[in-house]
Amino acid sequence: MANRKLAILLSGRGSNFVALYDAIRRGDLDAEICCVVGNVPDAAGIARAQEFGLPAIVLPSKGVERAAYERRLVETLRPYDPALVCLAGFMRILAAEFLREFPGRVLNIHPALLPSFPGLHAQRQALEHGVKVTGCTVHFVDQGVDTGPILLQRAVDVHNGDTEELLSARILSQEHQLYWRAVALALNRMHAP
Repeated sequence: MANRKLAILLSGRGSNFVALYDAIRRGDLDAEICCVVGNVPDAAGIARAQEFGLPAIVLPSKGVERAAYERRLVETLRPYDPALVCLAGFMRILAAEFLREFPGRVLNIHPALLPSFPGLHAQRQALEHGVKVTGCTVHFVDQGVDTGPILLQRAVDVHNGDTEELLSARILSQEHQLYWRAVALALNRMHAP
């Protein structure tokens, strides 16, 4: 049987992780979450993974040198043999060592229509630039910041009077619908004859 296991990396509430979990439970996404790893000890997403009965691992990154942390992360994930590593609000940039271990198999979701507004505070950047449309992007992770090949995107209108919070909430609801579809597309491409 084809490997359709997902490793989830998160730093916070894990709402995109929960959206993936829900899509699997509904039968919309043919995959299995093999582990959830958080780099922040009190991340709400880790508590959710525990509630769901999933392997939930806290691997704190604060004060740990990047290369050492990435080696520990690789060693943690390797036994689970994930087909894809899905970043769900994982607030660390992954470097070459990690990406070599999972080549072309790390996905991220970003709250903008890349290549516009990479990095932090994408919604604020969109509002400051006065764009009328922004959105979200699922992309493969490379060594740049939000520069990897784009898999799927979804547009979100910017309304007059939008605040960063209002726009963020509308984008997030679209992220929850887009990410599982992108994961399904990536898995299906991996297993195509």
